[in-house]
Amino acid sequence: MNPVGLIIMGAVALAGYLWIQSRPATQRSRAKWQLVILLLALLLLFLSITGRLHWFGALFAALLPLSRYLVPLLRYLPFLKRLYDHQTNSRQSGGNSSRVQTAILDMSLDHDSGVMHGTILQGPLSGRTLGGLSEPEFLELLQYCRSQDAESARLLEAYLDRRFGERWRSDDPGDEQTHSPEPDGTLSEQEAYAILGLAPGASEEAIISAHRRLMQKLHPDRGGSDYLAARINEAKERLLG
Repeated sequence: MNPVGLIIMGAVALAGYLWIQSRPATQRSRAKWQLVILLLALLLLFLSITGRLHWFGALFAALLPLSRYLVPLLRYLPFLKRLYDHQTNSRQSGGNSSRVQTAILDMSLDHDSGVMHGTILQGPLSGRTLGGLSEPEFLELLQYCRSQDAESARLLEAYLDRRFGERWRSDDPGDEQTHSPEPDGTLSEQEAYAILGLAPGASEEAIISAHRRLMQKLHPDRGGSDYLAARINEAKERLLG
């Protein structure tokens, strides 16, 4: 290829890479394919301008008679199989995040980054996002949750553990009652799908795969929480039971 063409393609690829890194984690997969399509389009344009497009046509024509033999073999390529599985899971997923809602909190977990986000549904801090709270406000919210809804308190504690580790507990005034991490058995089917990040009607394979993926991120032995692990297990049992 002409050196100028290589420089242009390299510059576009570098700019595309920086653009992909600036995208939210949930949109990077789509952005990668957009960059690939753009690079292929630029390559075809370059071949057309330089009068070499006939090489591409000749290669395509030479491979066409072999397509009936080549296509069935594609499913054995590990990369394409992973791509196929990813696309299948994406179609069955309600997005690339899980959602847990209690009386006071609406919490979501980004599957790619492992970051948790939350919104306060009621109480003195109603309408605020957890990401915008100060430490005193977190402790105020935690005490409110403990007095109003034990499940919301457990969920907030799981968020604080995930975000701050154990250091927030040194400022925690504590609670007189002990919260059990066990699920209460009242999970609805819709809530179960939301916790696993799946759309209603997802296959058994997709449910098992989502459960495994989330447990790898949120299992207590890997820095997760007993409460979230219990909810994930409960969601799986609700949908497969």
